[in-house]
Amino acid sequence: MSEDTERRRNSLKMGNDPRLFLLSLLEKKGEREMKGYKHLTYTNRLQIEAWLKAKKPVAWMAEQIGCSRATVYNELKRGMYIRKNSDWTYSKAYAPEIAEDKYQAHLRAKGGDLKIGNDYELASYLENKIAYEKYSPEAALAQIKKDGLQFKTTVSKTTLYRYIDMGLFLHLTNKDLPYKGSKKKGYHEVRPRRAPFGKSIETRPDHINSREEFGHWEMDCVEGKKGTRKTLLVLTERKTRFERVFLMNGKTSDEVIFSVLRLRERLSDGFEKVYKSITTDNGSEFASPEDMPVENNYYCHPYSAWERGSNENQNRMIRRFYPKGTDFTHVTEEDIAKVEAWINRYPRPMFGYKSSEELYLEEINMLSLPNAM
Repeated sequence: MSEDTERRRNSLKMGNDPRLFLLSLLEKKGEREMKGYKHLTYTNRLQIEAWLKAKKPVAWMAEQIGCSRATVYNELKRGMYIRKNSDWTYSKAYAPEIAEDKYQAHLRAKGGDLKIGNDYELASYLENKIAYEKYSPEAALAQIKKDGLQFKTTVSKTTLYRYIDMGLFLHLTNKDLPYKGSKKKGYHEVRPRRAPFGKSIETRPDHINSREEFGHWEMDCVEGKKGTRKTLLVLTERKTRFERVFLMNGKTSDEVIFSVLRLRERLSDGFEKVYKSITTDNGSEFASPEDMPVENNYYCHPYSAWERGSNENQNRMIRRFYPKGTDFTHVTEEDIAKVEAWINRYPRPMFGYKSSEELYLEEINMLSLPNAM
């Protein structure tokens, strides 16, 4: 890399300036040209198979073909399979037929010219939104429409997922995509060993279950690294999915009560209108409903996280920033406030890509509570 290129790269912040995407693209293109980047033919694949048997080094193969070593390594990975040997052991081997079939399948999936190929601004925007701002591809495309942004081209959600699968982005891969839902497991009723600490979810009124009325919340804890104390308390409003997140010094009943009291202090007279009920599991940290400033506290059945479905989905959004095993000892309240704001401003498909914050504001304005944020 030249000194001028290095100087330009250092002047840009990764993930915040679209010029960095263009710079990286030019660097990558230059590296490919210098290394003789090319697509391999079936003849090349047959040569590689013979050279492997002759135990030729990868660098030597690349020089003979006129390509980079990375191209050869990728080719070996593409054609690799597990072979059963005559002595009943197993080993890895390369098959040119397998590599060729995968290459042709890739070409068929690629189709015609890539729509995004020359639209660097769109590619950079999508890369930043998904890889750095942790949006889903669908939400990133929705944000473009919501903000009225104009690019040279447009791509569908399906096409964008395909481009990511094909590895067309410099800093965006499938690893950057949010959690993908799996098939729901059937619910098997578990008989509780003791009565809940308060009202059972079985007694929760239908107008709360249907999410028709604002002001009913679900509450849970997001734990940190095993052996550490700091924990997140998460409250999710059922109708709007608006989120409140608190950093607690421990997963205890006292800490939970203290956090909810902070909410009451913030809202003052409007608290009862915004916090009409809270539904939790039967964890010991929620064992003191008589001390809660919220009158109606409902408890789920054992091992029934789906009864707090909104809470569980929001927790997955938090895990985009703080994966399991995170030590919250080094996380500040300011850090948590940023994550809370990100969740509340995230465009939601279920709401026509409105955010939870927008819906929450509509509700508190109808209640004439302008300071309820």
